[in-house]
Amino acid sequence: MRVIVDVCVVPIGVGVSLSAYVAACGEVIEAAGLKQVPGPNGTAIEGEWDAVFAAVKACHERVHAMGAPRVHTSVKVGTRIDRVQTIEDKVASVAALREGEL
Repeated sequence: MRVIVDVCVVPIGVGVSLSAYVAACGEVIEAAGLKQVPGPNGTAIEGEWDAVFAAVKACHERVHAMGAPRVHTSVKVGTRIDRVQTIEDKVASVAALREGEL
């Protein structure tokens, strides 16, 4: 099953700056061959269910390996079975509506 998730991985006990951890998770997702779109408060990931959630697990493992004693992650999950939809499709759909309303 295809899935699009928004994931926000937060290491706890590592200080204020989280950029290195975000970058490390981006590398994990890229290595998994998944499409990702970083955002200001999380990352959108698109792919097959098992691959996406394996990547989220691998992010946890990587962040712990970097020295984070705790990791808290929020995940929002979206699936649909009527058609294949990409991250770009979802963004374009909203943008088109906004342009029509302005």
